[in-house]
Amino acid sequence: MDREFVDELGDRLVHYCRIDTESDPNSKTSPSTEKQYDLLRLLERELAEMGAKDIGITPYGALLATIPATVAHAVPTIALCAHVDTTPQFTGKGVKPIVHRAWNGGDIVLPDDPSQVLSPARLPYLASRTGHDIVTASGTTLLGADDKGGVAIIMTVARHLLSNPGIAHGTIRLCFTPDEEIGRGVHPDLPKALGAEFAYTLDGGDLGELVYETFSADQAHVVIEGVSVHPGWAKGKLVNALHLMATIIDTLPQATETPEVTEGREGFWHVAFAGGSAAKAEMTILLRDFEREGLAARGAMLRTVCEAVAATEPRAKVTCTITPRYRNMRYWLEKDMRPVDVAKAAYEAAGLTPRFAPIRGGTDGSRLTELGVPTPNLFVGMQEVHGPLEWVSLQDMQAAARVCLKLVAQWAAQGKE
Repeated sequence: MDREFVDELGDRLVHYCRIDTESDPNSKTSPSTEKQYDLLRLLERELAEMGAKDIGITPYGALLATIPATVAHAVPTIALCAHVDTTPQFTGKGVKPIVHRAWNGGDIVLPDDPSQVLSPARLPYLASRTGHDIVTASGTTLLGADDKGGVAIIMTVARHLLSNPGIAHGTIRLCFTPDEEIGRGVHPDLPKALGAEFAYTLDGGDLGELVYETFSADQAHVVIEGVSVHPGWAKGKLVNALHLMATIIDTLPQATETPEVTEGREGFWHVAFAGGSAAKAEMTILLRDFEREGLAARGAMLRTVCEAVAATEPRAKVTCTITPRYRNMRYWLEKDMRPVDVAKAAYEAAGLTPRFAPIRGGTDGSRLTELGVPTPNLFVGMQEVHGPLEWVSLQDMQAAARVCLKLVAQWAAQGKE
C-alpha cells in the first residue's frame, strides 16, 4: 500500500493527541483553557522550523501563519483551518493513542477498558478499512482526531509545500483555532486577521465528504429558582427547582425531537447539562435545525414550555435565555459556489468522487462563512468522535492531504485563467 505521508501523519497525530487540549464552556477566557497553548505553541515552533512566514498567536488564541505564493500571477488567498481543542463531553486527559498497523479486520479491543470494542460487524465504515492503519485511543479517553487529525493533515501539507517550492500555488494562510468544540472558535476579529478570500476547514468524517451545509444552532440557558425549606417542615412551602426542571424536560417532545432519535435533515433539542439543587437548578439545551424557521420554532417551543411550567407554580421563577451560536453556511455559499466547485475539482483530480451531505453539526467554517469568508468543510476521516471509540484511518488522512495539494493547485490554475 502506498505510504506517502502516512508515517508522517501518524507521527503527528499521535504526538498531538497526547497533548490535553480540552476546552471549558464555563470559562470566560479565550482560549477557555490555558493548556490549549501547549499545542498551539508546539505548532508555532514547528511552523518556524519549516520556514513558514508571518507566524503568530492572536490575543484570542488563534495561531496564524503564511505559506508564500510560488506563482507570479494573481491567485485568491485561501486558508486551511483546523481546531486544536477537544470536546469537554468526554475526557481528553491522558490520551494513549494506539496505531493498529495494517488492521486485519477483526474486533479492536481497547486495552484500558476491554468493554470498549470497535467491531466491524457493528461499524460498516470500519469494516471497509481492512488493511488500513487504524488509530484509536486506549479505551478510557477520546482520541482527539477531532480535530487533531485536521491539524496533522494541514501541518503535513505545509511541510510538503514549504519543502517543495517548485509546486505552483498562491498565498496560503494556515489557521489553528481554540474552543471550536464550545462554539467559540471564531473570534469576530479572525476574518480580518486571516486575510483570506476563501477558506477550508478540515474537520469532517468519511472519505470524499465535502460539506457546504451545516446545522443552524442556538443555545438555551434555563434557570429555575424554587423556594428552599427544610424538608421536615416543607408541606405547602417547598418549591423544588429540580422537580420543575424535570417537568420541563419531560414536557419537551422526546419521541421525535432528540439526537438519539433523529438523523439526516431532522433537527433536535438536546439537554447538554443539567444540575443544581432544590433551591436553584439550571440547564443548557442545544437547539439545532437546518433552517432558520425550524430553529426559531424550537426556541419558541422551549420558551412556551418554560412559561407553562412556571405558571403551575407562581412562587418559582423560571428564565429562559437563548443565545445564537452559528448558522447554516449554505445560506451564503449557495450565493457563491466557487470554493465548493474548486474543491470538487480537487477531489476528482485526487481520484475521489465528492459526496455532498449536510453535516449534523457545525464547524468554524459556519461562523467564518457568516462573517464573510466562504468556508466549506473537507473530510479528515474521523469516526465515532466525542467518545472512547473514536478512531481514524491514516489512509483516509493521506487522501485528505492529497486533496489539499490538489486544491491549492486548482486555485493556482483558476487564477491563471
